[in-house]
Amino acid sequence: MSRVHLRQFQNDWYQPGRSMVWRALWMFLGQPLFRSVWFPSSNLRAQLLCLFGAQIGERVVIRQGVTVKYPWRLMVGDDCWIGEQVWIDNLAMVRLGNDVCLSQGVYLCTGNHDWSDPTFGLLISGIEIQDGGWAGAKSILMPGARLGEAAICAAGSVVSGTISDYQIVAGNPALAVRTRKIRELDCSHSVLNEVAR
Repeated sequence: MSRVHLRQFQNDWYQPGRSMVWRALWMFLGQPLFRSVWFPSSNLRAQLLCLFGAQIGERVVIRQGVTVKYPWRLMVGDDCWIGEQVWIDNLAMVRLGNDVCLSQGVYLCTGNHDWSDPTFGLLISGIEIQDGGWAGAKSILMPGARLGEAAICAAGSVVSGTISDYQIVAGNPALAVRTRKIRELDCSHSVLNEVAR
């Protein structure tokens, strides 16, 4: 039976997308500021991510304690919520559509290892969450995972592969449990209507 030889692991083929100096600036200056509880606003966090190459939409809420490996491999649409302790481990591109919610402790994992390779070779694949998708607290999306429009992975789920539009999945591995039905927006009780009266 063959053995694993981690000493021979090589990922020279992998290109992080920025120079060593730029990555060090992010790691030792940008990331600590970004994660800090003393960095007061989502807007400042979004601006810092953009400064390091991310594409961030309008009205994005980013809570403290979020980790982003490589901002230049992150695209976030409008009106997204990213909760405390979310870890975006984006060796490959992560794309969030509009109105996406990542609840507390979500882990987006774009890298894995080839378990059949004796040198434990690196495998990477991007993650996409389409408009209205929701990753529940402590859920994990594996490399190549895709949540369709308005799809949900329930708290603690482990998702690999593609989840269809409006599908709700749960468990490890995540399995379909029902279809999401979204009520029509009732604007009759909105704050704006109350002010207009």
